[in-house]
Amino acid sequence: MILFESVSHDIGSTRIFSDLTLCVNKNEKVLILGKSGLGKTSLFRLILGFEQPKSGQIRVNGLQLNQIHIHQIRRQIFYLSQDIDLKNDIILRLLTEVWEFNFSQPLPREMVDKQLNFLELSPAILQKRTKDLSGGERQRTGLLIGFLLDRPIWLLDEPTSALDDTMKKKIADHILSSDKTCIIISHDRRWQDNPTVRIERWS
Repeated sequence: MILFESVSHDIGSTRIFSDLTLCVNKNEKVLILGKSGLGKTSLFRLILGFEQPKSGQIRVNGLQLNQIHIHQIRRQIFYLSQDIDLKNDIILRLLTEVWEFNFSQPLPREMVDKQLNFLELSPAILQKRTKDLSGGERQRTGLLIGFLLDRPIWLLDEPTSALDDTMKKKIADHILSSDKTCIIISHDRRWQDNPTVRIERWS
């Protein structure tokens, strides 16, 4: 569960939001809708501890978000940023590094192949460098990392913006039917039209 209790947040001298109370229950899927510049991405940065609230408290699975618990909280979260921030490296080497850092064991190739097939990515992509990926390949590579890590909380910022309609539906249906706790920022109708999604409108 993710809980914001009367949270106010400033960036510099600008108030981003005031007295925000928001609860996302375990396994719930919440879509944040609103115009750009209303602090939607700051919501994610607060949960990850990259920004600090002016007042109020944030709790993640019962843990208060503070310096004591921040690393424990981050280990529960997969975050896909809008610009898909990937280290410039060969994909296979990047996946191996991420996997071994998190699990201290060799990367299971059969698991990688299964996810590549689901994401309709050729195995040849594993020898590409991240800087050479197309927008759609980059987005699916980010999602591939999420599927491999399999963390219980997903924070997704425009996760299907570079995909075609068929792949958008496939990804959205898969994530929304999972047992993950998800907060999604997206203007894509594929997320909005699913009846399992709770929509929070920001204005």
